[in-house]
Amino acid sequence: MSSSSSGLSSPRSFQPDSGQYLEKFFLDQLQDIYYAEQKIAQSLPKMQEAATTDELRDAFEDHLYQTQRHCRRLEKVFNMLGQRAEGKKCEAIEGIVREAESIINETEEDTMTRDAALIMAAQKVEHYEIATYGGLVQMAITMGQYEVAELLDRTLMEEEDTDLLLTEIAECEINVMAEFEGINEEQGEMGEEGEEEEEGEEGAGIESENAEENETR
Repeated sequence: MSSSSSGLSSPRSFQPDSGQYLEKFFLDQLQDIYYAEQKIAQSLPKMQEAATTDELRDAFEDHLYQTQRHCRRLEKVFNMLGQRAEGKKCEAIEGIVREAESIINETEEDTMTRDAALIMAAQKVEHYEIATYGGLVQMAITMGQYEVAELLDRTLMEEEDTDLLLTEIAECEINVMAEFEGINEEQGEMGEEGEEEEEGEEGAGIESENAEENETR
């Protein structure tokens, strides 16, 4: 994707203050995703701690390191464009992170249902990032910023890989096990109630037999 390998002309200078609407919007979205990556890095340890399975905990831990790498990569992009690396509050990621935190509060601890819900929350994060990086890559190419596009495309591919991994974890075990959690508990409670009723009936039968014996005597 670089200019040297694709035969494209050298990238033109990046001047968002010159009145170029696309360059201004591109910088705005870079600041948006930089803020989002930092916010995600803060929330992933909470999600990791709340996860039930080791597999999901490991996936969140790996994604934390990946997210930190993405932040450094974005800082390199800012530097390449001659801009200061700074974030702009991203309302979308704020809402998604709040939803993830509410999921932790609303699901039972140490259950597959919580893991299934955490995966869904994490994939909402991934889909936001995939959409943002995908748009940034295409804009960078349009502006002739081929090296920037190459860096952003590398992050895009990593986000897509993470999304696929989360899907695989959910489909292979967690969703199936989560489906039967409530059913198994309900059947267990019904079984206990049935045993109590049987014990009560047996006790009543014994008392009736004893009463009949006493009357005969």
